[in-house]
Amino acid sequence: MARWCYRHRLVVLLLWVGALFGLGFSASTAGTDYANVFSLPDTDSKKAYDLMEKAFPARAGDTDTVVWKVDEGTVRDQDVRSRIQPALDEMARMKGVGGVTGPYSDQGASQISGDGKIAYAQITFADQANAVPKELVQDVVDTARGAERDGLEVELGGQAIQRVQEPPTGLAEMVGLAAAAVVLFLAFGSLFAMLLPLAVAVFGVGTGLFSTQLLSHVTDIPDLAPLLSSLIGLGVGIDYALFIVTRHRKGILRGVAPEESAVTALNTSGRAVLFAGGTVCIALAGMLVTNLRFLDGVVIGTSLTVVLSVLAATTLLPALLGFLGPRVLSRRQRRRLAAEGPEVEKASGLAARWSASVQRRPRTIAALALVVMAVLALPVLSLRLGATDQGNDDASTTTRKAYDLLAEGFGPGFNGPLQVVVDGGDATALVKDIEATSGVAQVAALPPAQGVTVIQVVPTTSPQSEETDTLIDRLRDDVIPKAGAEAHVGGVTAVSKDFATVTGDRLPLFIATIIGLGFLLLLIAFRSLVVPLTAAVMNLVAAAASFGVLVAVFQWGWGLDLLGLGKEGPINAFLPVIMLSLLFGLSMDYQVFLVSRMHEEWVHTKDNARAVRVGLAETSRVINSAALIMVCVFLAFVLSGDSGGAMAGVGLAAAVALDAFLLRTALVPAAMHLLGASNWWLPVWLEKRLPHLAVEPKEEGQETVTANGEGPSSVVHGFVRDVTGDPVEGAEVTLMSKGGRRLDHVTSLADGSYILTVPSPGTYLLATTAPTYASHARQVTVADEPLAHDVELTDVPESTEVN
Repeated sequence: MARWCYRHRLVVLLLWVGALFGLGFSASTAGTDYANVFSLPDTDSKKAYDLMEKAFPARAGDTDTVVWKVDEGTVRDQDVRSRIQPALDEMARMKGVGGVTGPYSDQGASQISGDGKIAYAQITFADQANAVPKELVQDVVDTARGAERDGLEVELGGQAIQRVQEPPTGLAEMVGLAAAAVVLFLAFGSLFAMLLPLAVAVFGVGTGLFSTQLLSHVTDIPDLAPLLSSLIGLGVGIDYALFIVTRHRKGILRGVAPEESAVTALNTSGRAVLFAGGTVCIALAGMLVTNLRFLDGVVIGTSLTVVLSVLAATTLLPALLGFLGPRVLSRRQRRRLAAEGPEVEKASGLAARWSASVQRRPRTIAALALVVMAVLALPVLSLRLGATDQGNDDASTTTRKAYDLLAEGFGPGFNGPLQVVVDGGDATALVKDIEATSGVAQVAALPPAQGVTVIQVVPTTSPQSEETDTLIDRLRDDVIPKAGAEAHVGGVTAVSKDFATVTGDRLPLFIATIIGLGFLLLLIAFRSLVVPLTAAVMNLVAAAASFGVLVAVFQWGWGLDLLGLGKEGPINAFLPVIMLSLLFGLSMDYQVFLVSRMHEEWVHTKDNARAVRVGLAETSRVINSAALIMVCVFLAFVLSGDSGGAMAGVGLAAAVALDAFLLRTALVPAAMHLLGASNWWLPVWLEKRLPHLAVEPKEEGQETVTANGEGPSSVVHGFVRDVTGDPVEGAEVTLMSKGGRRLDHVTSLADGSYILTVPSPGTYLLATTAPTYASHARQVTVADEPLAHDVELTDVPESTEVN
């Protein structure tokens, strides 16, 4: 497939462009129909909701609030009323506004605070928040703000209002792409190579988001799904393309033709990408075991985007590589390749030095890494799940100011009233008991309908406080049973509490599911019990540390002002499930790319220390580059304007950074050094029963070991001579696999002779270099018999000697 895409690159590109623009046109025409469906069967709040839906059919439209406060006098003063009431009347006349309920009517006295300083009006739109045109919402905001004057503050709150104060759509994605571009340019040193992963990510995420938008019309998908889809899609799309492009560039640098290099890169790193993408989708699908319908749409959107990102990396990318050819290398690399010939595969620089350090001091490095992770994980002991609301918005936003004004004028519990829904019977006694309950500020019973009575209960504490959770438990466990009533506690605050409780109860099953699936996949891929067990432990360590960071930032408030992320509060109840799914999938990516190289070296040498050292030295740079890109993309979602998206972005950025920079490049290799050859232990009986799953195909030339420890081998031999036929002594002759792996290396003797060992029949790359001569590289095909192959070196052209 890679070869076909490379050769038919124009067709592949046109198909992807057509798909992107076709889906984009269809999505823009159809619009969005996102729905936040919180289905919590067998919970008290769900029973309350069902009763209310039966007695009071839900009104269509989103209800938002206009709040105003005076510094002097009261809101009843004529000069205040003469400014506010015309504004309310003007809003009521706007097309798309269903009605406005203000405090200046006979029934509106309760909408004025006890001291007369603060009042509010409720605006009901004709549609739900996501369907209300932003132009209409902006007109409402402008009209309300137009009534302001010195001493009269006007603020607005609600979901529709929140939409118009969000940053422009796509801002987070653009910032993330820009940061990724900088990292890619520094990693590749080539503009064209930098653009390749970005193009793959744009096509993958674009088609994924448009498809998710279209699917919102046929199934319930929450409005958080596209944000998380773009977040994870950008990260994996860029990373997967980075791995493949890096392998392709190495192939060209080692003398392989661009087409063969692209095919080899897709057949090796591309397979690993397919495996990694599959693990991400499996991890995301693990959310389904929680049986929370809200997450079903998240699974659909994110999984679809990951699948399309993998498809773009394995089809569109080889086509783009075909357009670029050798220009995927920088100009300096192309000049050096022409002057000095193919490079020999070797690890050098900081990565090699760090790998050697880990081998020398595995106990010290493992201990330090564990201490750091343990310290970062300590705050997780204070983790409290809940739901964020507009009280967590930045202090400069109008929604946060409206929230604070309502809390100031009507009590902190006003922003999250409880609804005690009574099914039949007289509710009078229950109302009195609730009034006498500690933690209750106000109680009001609405007129019954169809035998159902709704009692509005305003707590004395805010919706997110632990005291409010305690009040809900007290009403359910003590007050309602004592009154002998058939009643249930509902409302947004109660739903949030029940959602957090259900999520917490099902979290152990979810964690066991994704850890178990990951263990099984790695067991099959690497034929080892210890490697997947180590990965499972590391995933749990990374999760604990990343949630510790989340608690410190969002629950304790450390750095919130610096990041501009509003007020501290509980961690969103849905976040642990989503974060653990994404963290598991992404950490599996790094584990696969790291351990697959170690496993390859182990198969060849049976030397664990060498396998771990070489694997870390050759993969750590690309893993760290990929992780840095992920961190930049995730942190950019702080600018999304969505508190849930910002929380997920910070949490995932911390998780990826800790996983890649600390676990995969320090703790994992240190542990594998300490474990020695037992890393690769697998009982014989299990080996016979496990299916074979190769993350990367066996390269030609990879040794097949027989029972007596000897593998089939042949040789390539001959002479190295110059154009006059004289022998060249001291020439470096290297045999490499088609994938660029160094297999054997010798120096020619005084008569120019050389002999190289060939592990098995196949096609190889023979590279020869010598001072004052131009480098020479040729593919050779070796059968069962030794191959005689003479090499003729030419003098270095004068124009390239300076290089």
